[in-house]
Amino acid sequence: MTVSPKKIGFLSFGAWHPGGGLTRSGGDALRQTVELAVAAEEIGIDGAFVRVHHFARQLYMAETAAAADLLAGGRLQLGVSRGSPEPAWHGSEAFGYSVDADEAREKTALFRVAITGAGVVPADVGGHPGEATLGVQPQSPGLADRIWWGSGSRETAAWAGEQGMNLMSSTLLLEDTQVPFDQLQAEQIELFREAWANAGHDREPRVSVSRSVIPITSDLDRQLFGSDANEDQVGWLDGAISRFGRSYTGEPDRIAEELADDAAVRAADTILLTVPSQLGVDYNAAMLETIAREIAPGIGWSPNTRVTA
Repeated sequence: MTVSPKKIGFLSFGAWHPGGGLTRSGGDALRQTVELAVAAEEIGIDGAFVRVHHFARQLYMAETAAAADLLAGGRLQLGVSRGSPEPAWHGSEAFGYSVDADEAREKTALFRVAITGAGVVPADVGGHPGEATLGVQPQSPGLADRIWWGSGSRETAAWAGEQGMNLMSSTLLLEDTQVPFDQLQAEQIELFREAWANAGHDREPRVSVSRSVIPITSDLDRQLFGSDANEDQVGWLDGAISRFGRSYTGEPDRIAEELADDAAVRAADTILLTVPSQLGVDYNAAMLETIAREIAPGIGWSPNTRVTA
């Protein structure tokens, strides 16, 4: 299945370290992410995505998400999920939250109700709850269609399709069936689309997959990334045998051919390109320009000439 035209965006983990690289502080990481977003938009890249974990109460998140979307002119694409393994012991609990799957789904449901403008709390009538209910303000029309569920399995992808959220799938699945990662992820996408269709939602769903794409065009590229094996890895994570997707490192023309053969890339409408953010804005902007010029057209992408999300 080929979905055309494609959208591409860059995905930053916001990494920084005081001991090396060009992002030596949290401030560096934040400023450089914004600078790279500006550079990417000039190239024609469709979006800038940041993978960070925020723990927020549902109604507060509905309020801040709508405010951000209004300020961005309706361009916010917001990914939500139950969370992922953390370096801190019970890190989510330290913030007063749980990563229990059922609880995360209940909280997501309330958040999604709140961003539609529906009433979520009773009005105060003389110190007593009234029959009328009040919605969260502000509201941003269309935001509800731009919520993505970060799915790490085929089961949760099907659930996201039933619920009517877009699907965001990364370079990791918390399961393994001994088939290549792209085929397993394509099966995940197929199950999502089937569940979406069976639920009878009245719009077309969106699907994004992440890929690590590093074109080798200089001696520095070769020094940093030339030894990449470009193979899937299988290991134990979060209590399950998991499959990590391969990287795409090498000559641009070869990467273009291999990405065009990637079953999940073909099935998705949006490809998120992970960037080595600690190498700085100039390096990553040049890398994105190479991808945009020599690789992405091979998977059905063309530069964005207008401001959209």
